[in-house]
Amino acid sequence: MSRRRHIRRWITLLLLLSLLAGGIWIAVQLTSSVRSEGPELCTVDVSGDKFQLTPDQSRYAALISAVGVSKGLPPRASSIAIATALQESHLRNLNYGDAAGPDSRGLFQQRSSQGWGTEAEIMDPYYSTGAFYKALVKVPGYQSMPLTEAAQTVQRSAFPEAYADHESEGRAFASSLTGQSPASFSCSLLPSTGAGDPAAAQKEFAKAFPTLHAEVSNRELRVSTSGTTGWAVAQWAVANAKQFGIDRVDYDMQTWLRENRDGWRATQSSGRQVVITLASGPGA
Repeated sequence: MSRRRHIRRWITLLLLLSLLAGGIWIAVQLTSSVRSEGPELCTVDVSGDKFQLTPDQSRYAALISAVGVSKGLPPRASSIAIATALQESHLRNLNYGDAAGPDSRGLFQQRSSQGWGTEAEIMDPYYSTGAFYKALVKVPGYQSMPLTEAAQTVQRSAFPEAYADHESEGRAFASSLTGQSPASFSCSLLPSTGAGDPAAAQKEFAKAFPTLHAEVSNRELRVSTSGTTGWAVAQWAVANAKQFGIDRVDYDMQTWLRENRDGWRATQSSGRQVVITLASGPGA
């Protein structure tokens, strides 16, 4: 081996080691950043069963539950619907299908060719959730039959047993987001980067809970309600905190704060009103 070739190999080796060291340093910095601020996640804790979703997934789970509550359906219906959406789309509003169902769309991967509606309708999560519930309530005894059987009767999937994989998760999120399990749903989020939009939050709230009214005052939404419906609204607000820049939710002497990563805290907050406070923006 010539001296020149030997030197080139050593130079190449040193360059590779430098790149590797740089990559390790970057990885360490990224890891430190994640550890210091934490990933944005939403957690449900019901009777010791804990599950996590991203904020985007959580707002769809909250939407599904809110539609069920607004229709006066039992929490079991929301359990079935959330478990089904977890299996079909991982709680994402997908605008594509798969080889078995190329025209499948939305949270429930419903197909226009099977009479679920137009593609535009199915891509509307309120429409698709309503369509799912409309089909579910026609299933005799759906509340008492195994979840996977109820879901399969509605969906007619090629993998009918897969829904059972999400039963516990669907039950926990439904119990929390329908208000049956108070103060059991919380999100850990990064600080708001701008002011929240009360009008946008009020508009979304009206779609989720059409029988309730949210008054807007400054940067607050106030909803007069009580009991489990109040907790459904309060935890819906937490699930939508990232989307609308919500910094605080108060209800039933409990408070959720965006900067608090320990969930709900007992406070002297409103008892019969859900108070949703939006971010005021930097320097406000």
